[in-house]
Amino acid sequence: MAEKPKVVLGVSGGIAAYKACELLRRLTESGHDVRVVPTESALHFVGAATWSALSGNPVSTEVWSDVHEVPHVRIGQHADLVIVAPATADMLAKAAHGLADDLLTNTLLTARCPVMFAPAMHTEMWEHPATQENVATLRRRGALVVEPAVGRLTGVDTGKGRFPDPVELFEVARRVLARGDLARDLEGRHVVVSAGGTREPLDPVRFLGNRSSGKQGYALARSAAARGARVTLVAANAALPDPAGVDVVPVGTAVQLREAVLKAAADADAVVMAAAVADFRPAAYAAGKIKKKDGEEPAPIALVRNPDILAEVAGERQRPGQVVVGFAAETDDVLANGRAKLARKGCDLLVVNEVGERKTFGSEENEAVVLGADGSETPVPYGPKEALADTVWDLVAERLS
Repeated sequence: MAEKPKVVLGVSGGIAAYKACELLRRLTESGHDVRVVPTESALHFVGAATWSALSGNPVSTEVWSDVHEVPHVRIGQHADLVIVAPATADMLAKAAHGLADDLLTNTLLTARCPVMFAPAMHTEMWEHPATQENVATLRRRGALVVEPAVGRLTGVDTGKGRFPDPVELFEVARRVLARGDLARDLEGRHVVVSAGGTREPLDPVRFLGNRSSGKQGYALARSAAARGARVTLVAANAALPDPAGVDVVPVGTAVQLREAVLKAAADADAVVMAAAVADFRPAAYAAGKIKKKDGEEPAPIALVRNPDILAEVAGERQRPGQVVVGFAAETDDVLANGRAKLARKGCDLLVVNEVGERKTFGSEENEAVVLGADGSETPVPYGPKEALADTVWDLVAERLS
């Protein structure tokens, strides 16, 4: 039997400590051997008995416990991944400056595996120059610091600093474990991903749309975040939870998506247009619901073209060396149509897949061929959408380097 991956879950003393219980449950139920190392202050929020019961392993906070086993050295040495969740401003400062005044900070100094921090704190603390410098230091040393979410904090405060969704945080951890030392090949890069399907309103209750669920775009965003990138996800009508560490910009129509993508692309190293953007929109919007009239056929709906966002981004690159990736959903002559679209749009890579009833849209799996402007073809066999996402970022990372 293969040995279970060893994960150390460090918990520092913030109110979000209770949310780490769900992360712990996800890790243990998916077959990971998890050792929880809380700080003394974390135990004010969640007791040692809870951590021990959920992990099935003993819990200690001090370097003086089980001294004969040298836990402050062994725990970090034997880990495949160390996650600190939540990571308070104090913990980030200690980690950045190499302090070792408890078992968790000792563990961080001895770990030779990927280390991941999930900060949670008030907005002012997160935005303080000292915290930002500590985060930059940790990232420069190779740690993955997941951007906190935006939302309700303690009390009535709202802003950036919220603990990411534990389920989404688990997905990042899973991706880091799967990729190992390659996990941070997008560190320091800003990438923009569009996802979902645009909707063009006809009247207050109807719209022209498509079947795109946004799952492939969200898989791309998750994968990029796990590889260390700063990710902006422009999401069109996707009813999916925000990926951990990703800045999500919700939009509705193609015009709104164009505005958001062009704004985010100004300083982006790569732009991946995975959204299904409507080619046309109604020429006129009916202020009231279009009524069905007895004995009368409906009036034709006049359409106008939407902007070609992919061609615009590829043709007017706002940053030297920017890599642009498009998606092409085809129903016939897939590769021939894909090659023609790649040349027409002017992008570096084009992901071509066959779509139709029960194919791709809404599915958890995908199958595609990634065409390169250099003539390359990279087939991606049928499998999870995250596998296609990893292939896309592999090809993007090659071109960025």
